[in-house]
Amino acid sequence: MKNNYSIDTVHAGAKREKSDHAITESIVQSSTYTFEDSQDLCNFMDAAALGKADGRVEYGRYGNPTVAHAERRIAALEGASDCVLCGSGMAATTITLLALLSVGTHVVITDDSYRRTRQFCRTFLKRFGVPCTVVPAGDYDAIESAIQPETKLLVSESPTNPYLRCLDLERFAEIGRRHKVYTLIDATFATPLNLRPLEYGIDLVVHSATKYLGGHNDLMAGAVCSNEQLTGLVRQLLGVIGAVLSPQEAFLLIRGLKTLGLRIARQNENGQRVAEFLENDPRVVRVWYPGLESHPEHAIAKEQMSGYGGVVSFETTGGLNEASRLVDSVNIPYIAPSLGGVETLIEQPSLMSYYELEPEERLSMGIKDNLVRISTGIEDTNVIISDLEQALAKI
Repeated sequence: MKNNYSIDTVHAGAKREKSDHAITESIVQSSTYTFEDSQDLCNFMDAAALGKADGRVEYGRYGNPTVAHAERRIAALEGASDCVLCGSGMAATTITLLALLSVGTHVVITDDSYRRTRQFCRTFLKRFGVPCTVVPAGDYDAIESAIQPETKLLVSESPTNPYLRCLDLERFAEIGRRHKVYTLIDATFATPLNLRPLEYGIDLVVHSATKYLGGHNDLMAGAVCSNEQLTGLVRQLLGVIGAVLSPQEAFLLIRGLKTLGLRIARQNENGQRVAEFLENDPRVVRVWYPGLESHPEHAIAKEQMSGYGGVVSFETTGGLNEASRLVDSVNIPYIAPSLGGVETLIEQPSLMSYYELEPEERLSMGIKDNLVRISTGIEDTNVIISDLEQALAKI
């Protein structure tokens, strides 16, 4: 593997001295902030105009000390100079797109990107005069051919959802640089512990911090990491749109980040072993996991990633009913959307994210009726595998 990241998630990005000598960051529950007198206010406004306000704000929509602590921690983990936190992963993605795009510009997105991101690009951006071209994931000739003089942004994920396709980040970034187009990667599935796209020349990295970064299925947050020039555009628009992260959520996120290293190590192990078990079971048609040699981008993943994550997608024998029987027969995983938490979750994409679509339309998007996605938690690996084994016997 090209990178073997060793990151201290307990202290990375944290200030050594915290308020009131506490070992944890404080929850600053305030919507507004005070000034000693008019001159103090003027001094702040002058400093803010020069970007030298040193983290101080006048109103909660423009920032919060607890949120700022969480932003520093994630920026350090991602190797970025700055991070902006939003109220959800989709807020982070959509605000970033709106901050960078305007009428007459154009965006290219790969087809295995998160469904709601594609929906925003194809439907909502179109209303604002920003056309979108969808290209096959991993087809770099198609990506380059789709670039127009008006193209401002290339968008993809690595690994993708639900097939965990892995992008050649150096090649993707090089295409963007050569055409003077920004590149954005959603690296939610990887986390900064398994992959750091900025090191390959990617301009912006987005995370749904609801998933692995929070890690306990008890918060919603989104992160945008980049240089301060680009995050400044995002932060400015966030202050107008108002999809901010609450201080309580930021506190929970900080708590989750401290155990990220332990959780990811276990989930990497669980994902790999579950994938290997499923690939050797005759009731499984195909397994999608970057850590398997059978995965189409295994070589790329091995080169770029230090671990392959806890999400495994697989196709069962039979169709929709057989896949449902498997999902209904497990005892450990919960049937639920999302991923990255300490509990193992399982779902059928055709019934969860794509339920409202007709089978033919789902299939045209690559979503088969027999597709199952499992997000392994931190339970004992043998327990998860044993549970899957008994459920597979009921297909």
